[in-house]
Amino acid sequence: MEATAYLFILGRIFLGVYFIMSGTNHFKNLGMLTGYAQSKGVPMPKEAVLLTGLMMFLGGWGILLGVYIEISILLLSVFLVVTTLTMHQYWKVTDQMARMGEMVNFHKNLGLLGAILMLLAIPLPWALSLM
Repeated sequence: MEATAYLFILGRIFLGVYFIMSGTNHFKNLGMLTGYAQSKGVPMPKEAVLLTGLMMFLGGWGILLGVYIEISILLLSVFLVVTTLTMHQYWKVTDQMARMGEMVNFHKNLGLLGAILMLLAIPLPWALSLM
């Protein structure tokens, strides 16, 4: 296996684990995140937090294991687009510290979206994938 394959696998591990842990965080901190979603005007906030947690959890495992890649990327892309545009509207925040935090999360999500969309350019099956 080429050195670039090892780098790709390492990147998959980092990216997959990031989303798995973020999804797990949604389940562990359901009450807090439900309150945050409610403060942003999200309808059915508890259900939305559970759904987005599941989307990240499943999408992260898909990337990590190299299975159901297109579905995993779809789950994560939908999550990132919707969350970025609804939860991190920094341009509407007047408090400067809160605005900065929302701006950081907005741009982080754009970077993550770019990273997962680039995965679509990698021919399947991926190195060390279960499928």
